[in-house]
Amino acid sequence: MFKPTRCPAWGRKSWRAAAERGLTLAGWCRIRLAPVLAWAMVTVVAAGAAPGPQAASEAVAAGPIYGSTPADPRGRAYRLAVHPLHNPVKLQKAYQPLIDRLQSELPGLRFQLEASRDYAAYERKLQQREPDLLLPNPWQTLKAMEAGYTVIAMAGDPDDFRGLILVRRDGAIQRPIDLAGQTVSFPSPTALAACIMPQYYLHEHGLLVGRDFKSLYVGSQESSIMSVFQRRSAAAATWPPPWRAFQLDHPIEAAELKVMWQTAPLLNNSVMVRSDVPTSVRDGVRRVLLGLNDSAAGRSVLAAMRTSRFFESDDQRYAVVRHYIDRFERDVRPVEAKP
Repeated sequence: MFKPTRCPAWGRKSWRAAAERGLTLAGWCRIRLAPVLAWAMVTVVAAGAAPGPQAASEAVAAGPIYGSTPADPRGRAYRLAVHPLHNPVKLQKAYQPLIDRLQSELPGLRFQLEASRDYAAYERKLQQREPDLLLPNPWQTLKAMEAGYTVIAMAGDPDDFRGLILVRRDGAIQRPIDLAGQTVSFPSPTALAACIMPQYYLHEHGLLVGRDFKSLYVGSQESSIMSVFQRRSAAAATWPPPWRAFQLDHPIEAAELKVMWQTAPLLNNSVMVRSDVPTSVRDGVRRVLLGLNDSAAGRSVLAAMRTSRFFESDDQRYAVVRHYIDRFERDVRPVEAKP
């Protein structure tokens, strides 16, 4: 049997086990390297090629990046960081049309889409005031206000911001109490519609978070949904836009699931600007967002994001979210502590 002489220690056991099952070395390498190659491809797509002198002088979008430092002020790249609704490739498909629209409507300015690996990474960015523009969930909106960001619009119909709890159609879950002793998947402990609101719903229906069921935090909306499909959890929490996207992208898997319960609605995600962004830029971005629904081209941008429209909003309107969070933390758990 062939034995790789330079196989790293972490791979020797898995290679021997694979060889015993008849897997070739080439096949084993493809399996082991697939995550690395996928990450490399996402990095290339997300970061884009380094621009030459001509490209750097033009007001063009570069696609999503995993940003960790402020944009170069010489290039006037205003970074829009969207909270982790999608992986970087899906994020670019959904939000790049908005970046393009901002640049076409605000000539002379450059905008860049920024992805984040998970909720924690996104929240670190806003706390450190890295992005110029944010599209956070309502709880993150409150945290961003503390960091010096201001609300300029609301993204989507507030009635669409509600928690969903999914179960398998062939499962035995019929009442919330049936989840006692079971695992429920969530994207993140700070996901408002897809975690905080469903956990509050279960609390109000007799289940104590952290005691009566296990909360499994899986990092993304799609991963939460896939968890119940793959039977790693008895139920999965998400919210309407990711569920609609999952039904379109994975119709076979979605057909095996159903929405068992949904929460009452709250406010939808906000759009925010950092306090040092020029007033002219802030006002221009707000004008473009609020006007998207007024033209066919603008509505196509909204369709790509699967967002109905942007609404006027401000910091004060999100006070209702603060009151909700206060009640949740009093009755259930601290938002930033995993039960």
